[in-house]
Amino acid sequence: MSTTTNITHLTPRTVDAAAVRDLHISDLTDSLRLGWEDFKAIPTHAIMLVLIYPILGLVLARLTMGYSVLPLLFPMAAGFALLGPFAALGLYELSRRRERGEEPTASHALDVLQSPSFGAMLSLGVILMVLFGVWIACAQAIYVSTFGYEPAAGIPDFLGQIFSSARGMTLIIVGCGVGFLFALVALCISAVSFPYMLDRHATAPEAMLASLRVVTHNPVTMAVWGLIVAALLVLGTIPFFLGLTVVIPVLGHATWHLYRKALEPAANPYQPPPRHPHAPRYAAEFPSSLFSSWTRDRE
Repeated sequence: MSTTTNITHLTPRTVDAAAVRDLHISDLTDSLRLGWEDFKAIPTHAIMLVLIYPILGLVLARLTMGYSVLPLLFPMAAGFALLGPFAALGLYELSRRRERGEEPTASHALDVLQSPSFGAMLSLGVILMVLFGVWIACAQAIYVSTFGYEPAAGIPDFLGQIFSSARGMTLIIVGCGVGFLFALVALCISAVSFPYMLDRHATAPEAMLASLRVVTHNPVTMAVWGLIVAALLVLGTIPFFLGLTVVIPVLGHATWHLYRKALEPAANPYQPPPRHPHAPRYAAEFPSSLFSSWTRDRE
């Protein structure tokens, strides 16, 4: 009986169980406000979770195989919108716990690794990473087809070429048009997918379908949300991508609250397994204490 109950509890729900609500612009601003409140309550933990992002931005800039990175800085900054939902997994967990009246700590963010749907989250994250890579490749191809392989001499020269020439206007129009398509795909499949999987331990297809239903049910509001996310991420690249250490936590927490507003709550939300308190260890018990601790953790 116990085994059957546990298996039933871990079975993913179907998306039909989640009714989509009407969203308004006020819901977006309220989600951002709540996200800011979460960030203020646990700023150190949030920053620690997303420090990889400034590093990732700088590494990408350094590893662009001898090609001038200046033309790719804006595409990389805008492309962070594709990866942001996956990077904020731990932030969703912190917001979820704070919503329940708990006091989250940095270690609680790692509890997302114990979710029955972590494999599904990882697979969707890989999809978003591939989408990001394809977007960067397309952005580079668009620039090369417009300006050739000659590298930009510097920021003033580059901006002058972009905003004072016909080729520059072509680059802006085509680049923004292609970038919009990538952003639209990412928004449709990941707007609320990761919070959905965390809260309802659903599969990746179910979560993507739920996200698509939210977007199609609220096209204007979700389009505004996409613009807000893109604008904040671009601003977060100033200076040297360091602003992302604030922008991404706020957006991550806000996404959790937007998910709560977009879908009816689950009747039986996922509860993480309880943590067993560790008994004190003494030097005289070494090394047997290591094996006893390992045995308790597996129980």
